[in-house]
Amino acid sequence: MTAETRFVQTPDGTVWTSTAPSYRFWTRYLSVFDTVRVVARVQAVAAVPEGAHQVDGPGVEVWPVPYYLGPRQYLLRRAAVGRAVTASADPGDAVILRVPSAIGSLLAQTRDRLHLPYALEVVGDPYDVFAPGVVQHPLRPMLRHWFATKLRRQCRSASAVAYVTERSLQARYPATRVAPTTACSSVDLPAEAFLPQARSPERCTQTNTVISVGSLDQLYKGVDTLIEALAWLIAAGLPVRLVHVGDGRFRHQLEQLAVRLGMADRVEFTGALPAGEAIRRQLDAADLFVMPSRTEGLPRALIEAMARALPAIGTTAGGIPELLPATDLVPPDDPATLAVAIYNMLTNPHRMASASIRNLYRAHDFSADTLTPRRNAYYHAVRDATERRMSVRSQVC
Repeated sequence: MTAETRFVQTPDGTVWTSTAPSYRFWTRYLSVFDTVRVVARVQAVAAVPEGAHQVDGPGVEVWPVPYYLGPRQYLLRRAAVGRAVTASADPGDAVILRVPSAIGSLLAQTRDRLHLPYALEVVGDPYDVFAPGVVQHPLRPMLRHWFATKLRRQCRSASAVAYVTERSLQARYPATRVAPTTACSSVDLPAEAFLPQARSPERCTQTNTVISVGSLDQLYKGVDTLIEALAWLIAAGLPVRLVHVGDGRFRHQLEQLAVRLGMADRVEFTGALPAGEAIRRQLDAADLFVMPSRTEGLPRALIEAMARALPAIGTTAGGIPELLPATDLVPPDDPATLAVAIYNMLTNPHRMASASIRNLYRAHDFSADTLTPRRNAYYHAVRDATERRMSVRSQVC
């Protein structure tokens, strides 16, 4: 498995994460495979970070790739990264690449060159990631074309492909007709993630709390659009505040935007919180979840909010329209339209109650009981496709 995540390793050799998938996530592959090897960036640290969860354990090992941050460090260390990635998989291994991913692309190139099979889990869309307004880079148009073309080529070369969406990624990055495919989200929520019933329409507070969740390492999540929309709502006299869960290098810029708009006291950044109960407490205290993203795969944060029976407003990006009805969707980068959508939802208790019921019901499609059989069938397909390709390769050689 390749993963575009960043782990840390303590002196005893144990690998940890504060925000990326931990041990429980990777054990899902053990239903079919004997061992899972996660190929990812690993940074040495002196002690276990607060709130971190262990990644490795029985049946799950981490293959360290030299640590880097951003394209500049990647280019400086590309040779060492390439060597580590190439050495991570033996010819007969069943290889699954979570893409788009620089690490996954390196291993795909190696496997293609040696005529070795690999499977994919398509979890995002580089065409949307490099859309105007999402990434500020002089080479953005070229990078958009290059990464999208590369992902299409990988999907055509893969022996099996799983997509986290039901329709959107499949349309842009199709697999070959002979490759086994499935639509299966990476999200599988445990029983404790779900509220037992929808929210009451009588719920009322003096100030409406809007919540958003996501990394601030890029402006993918559109939190700047949400802050601007909040200014419209406050000007219209709606008592509302924003809580954002997540951290990253653009946090200061977003805090300054709130200050410039005179809303510093209406916008709270909690920073990164441990997955699970800490985030669920924030969701339960909110009135409305908003996902103003410029790009998405199938967003886990939205599904987790729906499992807490939260009404939600989202953009038309990526797989969000597969989760929310058209009445609860707005275009990305449109603070005025977003403000109207939030206003119309928060001021209509019966619509809020209906959305709560609908979202909780839809979230159950992402329970572990629902997704595990579909996911296991895909893993069996990957194993069988790998064995077939290796058999053909041995006969040719």
